[in-house]
Amino acid sequence: MFDESLLEDPEALARADGRGLLLRVAAAGARVRTAVRLAEEAGVTALRPDGRPRTVLLAASGPDAAAVADLLVALGSQSCPVEVLPPTGPTPQQSQWTLPGWAGPLDLLLLITPQGSEQGLTDLVEQAYRRGCTAAAVTPAKAPLAEAVEQVRGMALPFAAPFGNGADPADEDPANDAGAFWALLTPLLALADRIGLFAAPTEALHGVADRLDEVAARCGPAIATYTNPAKTLAAELADALPLLWSHGRISASAARRFATVLGIRAGLPALTAELPAALTAHGPLQASASALAADPEDFFRDRVEEPENLRLRIVLLQEDADRPGPATPAAREQAYAHDTPLSEIAAATGSPLDTAAELIALADFASVYLTVASAERA
Repeated sequence: MFDESLLEDPEALARADGRGLLLRVAAAGARVRTAVRLAEEAGVTALRPDGRPRTVLLAASGPDAAAVADLLVALGSQSCPVEVLPPTGPTPQQSQWTLPGWAGPLDLLLLITPQGSEQGLTDLVEQAYRRGCTAAAVTPAKAPLAEAVEQVRGMALPFAAPFGNGADPADEDPANDAGAFWALLTPLLALADRIGLFAAPTEALHGVADRLDEVAARCGPAIATYTNPAKTLAAELADALPLLWSHGRISASAARRFATVLGIRAGLPALTAELPAALTAHGPLQASASALAADPEDFFRDRVEEPENLRLRIVLLQEDADRPGPATPAAREQAYAHDTPLSEIAAATGSPLDTAAELIALADFASVYLTVASAERA
């Protein structure tokens, strides 16, 4: 059960947060700055590539890495093709990746993992070497993957461990590392800037860290629920099925990331869709839920055997608070017509990187509050 009163007691929240999720989410800005420094020490700013690659291929292991790959596709696909290689195998631990038949010397392979011990990724590096395809990886230093990349003269960018404590990431439960996303993303942003995929200079990366700090200041445990957008959203999503609607490539990626962390951290399923297609995709579900809730006092309803009616909550993610998407009025009208509660998250005006940082950070805080205040679910 969700204990909303816990949100108003910072000390009780800290006691309930045995995994330290809130602290790690709040430290996202610091994690970005550490990752920038480590990437610079690894030599990323000294790169002088001769043009951009024909295609960027992404191989990601784990949910955070997959979300990073998804965001890179959203950010970089305007400059050159950016493709995610789908993993195959009987279990996530036994995943394998295969380069497409056309991959060769003109392409760049990026490997993303907080562990670095996946044999499938090491095998992929060997595939790339045989094809003449350049490889780079974000992985813990001294991990098997880092050694494999260095052996083929690729670039291994260090994964910044939580709080810079030097802990072995292989011993870390991925579900507990609420800042892993930023430690994986930041070095790749710096690399993307160097190869001309999109603009992400060092100043912009520090701007992302500042934006994350601003979200942490607005959404921290000491901020009351009525002025805290993350606490408010967590309370609204409790015991509901979230419908995560988005406008634009960046917000769509943030919505998919939100659905992932809701499932992993809070055990809460969520559905995602992009507007305007969301109106058609989720319209029948809204109509069904509205019909079931139309007569809650039905005399013949078995209140013992029948479960509670499905409760929906639309969360609309938008990339610019000053310029709502063209389908926003229709989304609001459909929500009103079906009596579906609607929450809206909009980033302040800024660069695509700033927009992604704000939307993802707010969603991260909300998912953690929902997890910590839902003892049974957590």
